[in-house]
Amino acid sequence: MQESRLFRILYYLLDKGQATAPELAEKFEVSVRTIYRDIDAMSSAGIPIYVTTGRNGGIRFLDGHILDKTFFSSGEKQEILSAIQSLSAVQYPDIDNILRKLSAIFQTGLTDWIEIDFSRWGSAAEYENQLFIQLKQAVLEKRKIRFEYFNSSGTASIREALPQKLIYKDKAWYLHAYCLLHNGCRLFRFTRIKHLFLTETYFDAIPETDQNNFSQPQDTRPLINLELQFPPEVGFKLYDQLEDDAITQTQHGYTVNLTLPETDWIYDFLMSFGEKVTIIRPQHIKQKIIEKYEAALNHYKDT
Repeated sequence: MQESRLFRILYYLLDKGQATAPELAEKFEVSVRTIYRDIDAMSSAGIPIYVTTGRNGGIRFLDGHILDKTFFSSGEKQEILSAIQSLSAVQYPDIDNILRKLSAIFQTGLTDWIEIDFSRWGSAAEYENQLFIQLKQAVLEKRKIRFEYFNSSGTASIREALPQKLIYKDKAWYLHAYCLLHNGCRLFRFTRIKHLFLTETYFDAIPETDQNNFSQPQDTRPLINLELQFPPEVGFKLYDQLEDDAITQTQHGYTVNLTLPETDWIYDFLMSFGEKVTIIRPQHIKQKIIEKYEAALNHYKDT
């Protein structure tokens, strides 16, 4: 218990700069005598802390020596700053101010080692950045939101939701929220959220019965085993979109083996390679690709 209180006193003084013994005694619910014993213990441990008397007296750190080589090695201090800097890269609120303070306390320079930009290229980037800022605010302030949402079939509906967290997965941002329309937790893809509005209604928590019941929907369609061959020049595209263990490099290019439900994604993926893909199996996939190309050709001929 004493060790926990010593750290809390330490951080309180880091934040306030100076405090009196009675102030600390009231803050940590101990006697003034106990506070003085704690200060003696910290001083004995090498922490540059001292007590001044008089009208403006109090307990404070020796100027210019706060935490310098007291608790952390130079490597540990750099690791702490690097970890906090990674939060800054993803726009964690007020982290830059904390980062500057700790850098000054540790007397350690900052290295500009990370930059993260989750936004897409093009005109959609500005909208998505603004949406991210608004949703982050809604999550942190626990504010109910209202928006128009387009489902996978393109049907729009007005939703009200209690936002829980932002999730970045598989090259896309999602909002995890309690949907008041369906009375359950849902994932909302950023690109399908339109006309977001932050209401003035605040909430403490989502309904307990549903808080931990969120799971991503599972595709119940039968799985197929897909075997494909690609020439060497498209290898970069394969590694961009597929897991490494699905790709086997061969003398003439690449062989890809996938086991997944037969969805439109398969056809979009295969057709994106044009003539740079050979379907080994199953044969019905090859036939459907032919039909899709013929339909597209007829469409353009007709128009």
